Amino acid sequence: QVQLVESGGGLVQAGGSLRLSCAASGGTFSTYTMGWFRQAPGKEREFVAAISRYGGSTNYADSVKGRFTISRDNAKNSVYLQMNSLKPEDTAVYYCAASYFSTPARMVAGKNDYWGQGTQVTVSS
Repeated sequence: QVQLVESGGGLVQAGGSLRLSCAASGGTFSTYTMGWFRQAPGKEREFVAAISRYGGSTNYADSVKGRFTISRDNAKNSVYLQMNSLKPEDTAVYYCAASYFSTPARMVAGKNDYWGQGTQVTVSS
């Protein structure tokens, strides 16, 4: 059983930056492809970014390409999402997800093994 705990959310003005962190415990971190998803009020949860087990491959939603960067540190059992040039439409609850021996492309479907509880990101205009 893997537990995922997100942190780093908050309120930021448009154009600003935030860095989300997700700490994993209870499993062998390097066996999981990791990803970030988000859900805005009244909308379905959507894929944001994913990273392969050793960080060699990434995948991003078109809406965040060039602004967000996903990374991981297997020694710290953590995955990160650096968010720059934030826009009001980035406002959502952001969730960390883990998928056992998957790929960044497959994580888009959202059928992941474990999910965190989420962290709120609010971007004011």
